[in-house]
Order: sequence, then C-alpha cells, then structure tokens
Amino acid sequence: MPNACVSCPVFSCVSYSSISLSQATSSNRRGSACNNLAFSGWKCRRQIFARAVGAIEKESAMAEKPGTFLRDSEGEPSGTNSVRARFEKMIRKAQDDVCVAVEAVDGHGFREDVWSRPGGGGGISRVLQDGNVWEKAGVNVSVVYGNMPPEAYRAAKPVNSPDNGSRLGSIPFFAAGISSVMHPKNPFAPTVHFNYRYFETDAPKDVEGAPRQWWFGGGTDLTPSYVFEEDVKHFHMVQKQACDKFDPSFYPRFKNWCDDYFFIKHRGERRGLGGIFFDDLNENDQEMLLAFSTECTNSVIPAYIPIVEKRKDMPFTERHKSWQQLRRGRYVEFNLVYDRGTTFGLKTGGRIESILMSLPLTARWEYDHQPVEGSEEWKLLDACINPKEWLQP
Repeated sequence: MPNACVSCPVFSCVSYSSISLSQATSSNRRGSACNNLAFSGWKCRRQIFARAVGAIEKESAMAEKPGTFLRDSEGEPSGTNSVRARFEKMIRKAQDDVCVAVEAVDGHGFREDVWSRPGGGGGISRVLQDGNVWEKAGVNVSVVYGNMPPEAYRAAKPVNSPDNGSRLGSIPFFAAGISSVMHPKNPFAPTVHFNYRYFETDAPKDVEGAPRQWWFGGGTDLTPSYVFEEDVKHFHMVQKQACDKFDPSFYPRFKNWCDDYFFIKHRGERRGLGGIFFDDLNENDQEMLLAFSTECTNSVIPAYIPIVEKRKDMPFTERHKSWQQLRRGRYVEFNLVYDRGTTFGLKTGGRIESILMSLPLTARWEYDHQPVEGSEEWKLLDACINPKEWLQP
C-alpha cells in the first residue's frame, strides 16, 4: 500500500501494487488483455485499504537522515541481509546517484526533507525547482509500516495461498520504494518517471503459521513533447537490455503493460511513449527479482540523462513551449484522475507534498486544440494514440 498513504513513493507506488489486484492476476498477466484485469475491482480494494491506512501514524520532520528507516530489530547486523534491508539500501543509493547526476547537469541542488514515524519507518523527499535545466525534479524514497484488515490481505494475496487470512486480525505490512518525476524546461527535452517498490505482509504476533506474502513493482517511462526517434529508441533499448539480463520475455511483456497502464481513457491516448511497467510480481525467485529491480533502477541515469544533455540547449519558440504546456496538462490529467498511487494518497490523507511532487510547475489547457495533421505535434499525438514497437527493425 504505498506512496499514496505514505508520503511518497511507496504509496504512490506500493499503494497500487498492493491494492490494485490479486496476485493471481499478476502471475498470469501477459499482454494487454490480461493487464486490463488489473483494474477490475479497484474501487472495492481501494476502499478496503483506505480503512487500513488509519493505522499509519502521522510523520514528523527529522533534522538528520538516519542510517536506516527499518525498525531497530531489522537494523541489527543479523537483519542487514534481509530483502527489506537490501532494498532500502538500494533505493537510498539510487536516490543519491540520480540526484548527483541531475545536479551535475542542472547546476542547482535539491531541497531535502526527512521524515519519520514513531512506530518505525520514514522517508526522504528531494525536490529541485526552477533550475537551469529542470522546471521541477523530485526523487523520493520511503520505508513504511502499517496494518491491513483481513479483507485487504485477501484482496492482495494469491488466491492459491494455503491460508486466506480468515482467522487473522489486522495483518502487518511493510513497503519501501523510490519514486521520481523530472520535468525539463526545454520542450525538446522529455519528462521521465520511474518508480520501484517492494511490499511484504508480516506474520502477526501470536499466530502460528500466519501467512506472509511479498511482491515487487515498478517501471520507467518517457514522456516527450516532441518525437526524436533516436532518443526514444535509446531509452527503450536501455530498458530492454536491463530486462534481457534476467528474462527475454520481460521487455515485451512489461512494455505492453506500460502502454496499457498510462492510458488516459477520456482522451483515448497514452500519457507518453512508454517504457516498462510491472506490478505484483512474485512469480520468480525473490533474489532474482531484487536483482532485477536493482538493475532497472540503475538503468535510469544512462537511459535518460544523455537525452537531456542532447536536447536541453536546443532553441525553441513560443509554439513549442505552448505545445509542451498542453502535454503537461495531459500529464496532470492522468496523475490526478487515473494514477492509482496519487488518487489513493489524496483520498487517505497521505503526505501531500510528496504525493503531488509528480506534477509540473506549469501546464496549459486550450479548448478543442487539434494539432495540424503531419506536424511535429501531430506526430507525437499519433504515437501516443497508436503505441509503436520502437525497437523493431
């Protein structure tokens, strides 16, 4: 259950990872037809999890970053090799690496807010605003603990699990994630979003043999205002290379899933030109999926930064800027209407600054705007309406 309720990536990320659908769906999802099942029953599950969020304590500001946001027992040497500890270490290093790379290009630094909760957990929010290159860039990490009622557990677990949670009271959960969105100033430089998360249900105290479940989710996607095919191909190739190191079926499967997820239904178009997206993933070995999530997270810098460096100083006109602002409007529409992490967070009292970090500083809406057919603007819109296989010869 994460970014949303929690104040950053986890609830915006994990929130829809755990809340969206049953694990059985995820293990059998292949292609768009199966992926669409992810949205069935969403409203019911969201209401269930909304009731669970009441157990998450209000965050408080911290003057310094702790070495770990894990609870004391998990931070001891014996716990440093746990998946929780290694995932937290990975996302915090990734946050540092991405921020250093962005600052090197922009010349401005990130503002940092650190927060924690009395019962354990916390996060780090970093935002760069009105920089030389980026209008707004945010990179958040969070580690969250909470409790979910039995019906929420049943909605999130695989149907073939030996225990459906019927004999349990509230079920503890753990969620950790990193989430980032970067909106450049130059309309020829694309926006990027990435989000990787890990979710786990705990064994309640005094319940022998209580069920535990875990899963990974995430993705990286590109949202340009103008199409430079070499840029889009480069971006997708880096995603494919990361996927191919683990399973050659991952890239085509997660690429289609990305195209399906970032669909603005009321517009009949995608938010951008895709990338990869996966959710509720636990069908593979846990160590393999941890390594896969790490590889994907580490691929963000080589996939994105070279594109920005190439496009950030290109001359542009007011027409180009206006089109960028219109596409930013589409970005806002998707995030506030359809993004499951954002909507869940807004409805359940999450940390608002972290939840809305993904929104650009400026956006634009015009009545019945239609780009001229054959124009550069039309080419972008056409690619958003009709997703392409960018890596086909």
